[in-house]
Amino acid sequence: MPHTIEETPLEVAGPEPLGRVTAEEGRLLARLDRKRLPQHIAVIMDGNGRWAKKRHLPRIAGHRAGVSSARMVIETCARLNIEALTLYAFSVENWRRPKAEIDFLMQLLREYLRKELPVIHKNKIRLVVIGRQEELPQAVQRDIEEAMHLTAGNKGMNLAVALNYGGRAELVDAVNGILAEKRENGAGSKPVDEETISRHLYTANLPDPDLLIRTSGEMRVSNFLLWQIAYAEIYVTETLWPDFNRASLLEALLDFQRRERRYGGLGEEEASPTARAVGD
Repeated sequence: MPHTIEETPLEVAGPEPLGRVTAEEGRLLARLDRKRLPQHIAVIMDGNGRWAKKRHLPRIAGHRAGVSSARMVIETCARLNIEALTLYAFSVENWRRPKAEIDFLMQLLREYLRKELPVIHKNKIRLVVIGRQEELPQAVQRDIEEAMHLTAGNKGMNLAVALNYGGRAELVDAVNGILAEKRENGAGSKPVDEETISRHLYTANLPDPDLLIRTSGEMRVSNFLLWQIAYAEIYVTETLWPDFNRASLLEALLDFQRRERRYGGLGEEEASPTARAVGD
C-alpha cells in the first residue's frame, strides 16, 4: 500500500507517532530503538534524473517526483522528534545545468514553499536555508526570507535546506567572516580554533550530522557539509531519490543503530584489558 501524506499535526500524541503504517514499516519500527535516534540527519537527494530516464520521461519529471520523497522524509523525521534535518537541494555546481532545468527547479522550490509552508509552520518546524542565498533569483530570495521569518520562532525540528550550497564555499565564507570579525574587533593575532570556525558556518546553530544518507548508490559526499560530517555515519543506498520511501528511511535508521560510534577512540571490546594484551 503506498504511503500517503496527511496534513495532520506531526507531533500528535498516541502509541504510534507515524500514524498509519504499512506491514513493512511496522516490522522496521518494531526493531527501531527510538531512544537512540540521530540528532541530525543530512540527506544528499540524488537520482532524480536517472529515475526519469528509466521511465523515458524528461528530467524535470524526476525532480517533481522527488518532492514527494522530501515531504515524506520531513514528515517522518518530525514525527520521530529528530532535532535537525538538512536536505541538499541545489549545489553551487548545479548552475552548470541547462537553463531550462534550473528555471524549473527554482519554480518548483517556490511552488513547494507556497504549498507546504502552512503545514511546516503549523507543525512548529523551523525552516532555515543554508548557502549563498544572495546569488539566487530575487523572487526565490523573497520567498525564502518570508518562510524563514514566519517559522523563526518555532521550537520543533530544524529543517535546513541547502540551496546554492557548497562545502568549500561555506568554508571560504566562514574564513572571510572570521577575518571581518577580527578587523572589526581588533582581535589581533589570536589563533583561530575549531569552535571559531564552527561558529561562522551556515549551520552554526545546528548540531553536526550524526547520519549522512546518500541515495542512488554514488560513493561520494559531493562537496556537502565537509566540516560538519567529520564523524557522521554514512549510509549509501542504491535506491533513487524518488523511490526513497518511509521504509527506506527506517532501514537507514536501523543501520545507523547497528554502528559503533568511536570518534577516533576504541570500542568497548577493544578497550578491555584482554583486548589490549592480545593486541600487544
